[in-house]
Amino acid sequence: MVIQIADAEGNDKGTITLDLLADKAPQHVERLVELAEAGAYDGVVFHRVIDGFMAQTGDVQHGKQGGDTSMAGTGGSDMPDLPAEFSDVSFQAGTVGMARSQDPNSANSQFFIDLAPATFLDGQYTVVGQLIDGWDVLTAIKKGDSAQNGAVTAPDYMAKVTIAE
Repeated sequence: MVIQIADAEGNDKGTITLDLLADKAPQHVERLVELAEAGAYDGVVFHRVIDGFMAQTGDVQHGKQGGDTSMAGTGGSDMPDLPAEFSDVSFQAGTVGMARSQDPNSANSQFFIDLAPATFLDGQYTVVGQLIDGWDVLTAIKKGDSAQNGAVTAPDYMAKVTIAE
């Protein structure tokens, strides 16, 4: 998955490339691919970015850049939630995981990319991929306010998301 990132004003910040792990989480990877191919991720903000932890995005319902993103992080897609697909893959810097509510079987469209090792997430969240290019771009994503659980004002966003074979 190739993600072109822009800042709040629409200026290009660069591209990150994620290797999706269909062998570890087939249903979750299928969902990401389906949403990306439908253009659902285009324009979706990084609504929660915690320095030294992770960058979260993917709320296709409430997270579109240019609109009211005050509810970003509370929505998903119009598809049903997915059952957890836990694996033996550890959460390290660059690991991509599916965001969810308290219910392990509630992942839908949101995902996060770890900015540092987060092994306390192992076996608790579904791993769907790994960053393979663009670490400098990922770490330059605008960080949120730590006092607000990483909520970002004028956030960076995914300008265009494509699936590379």
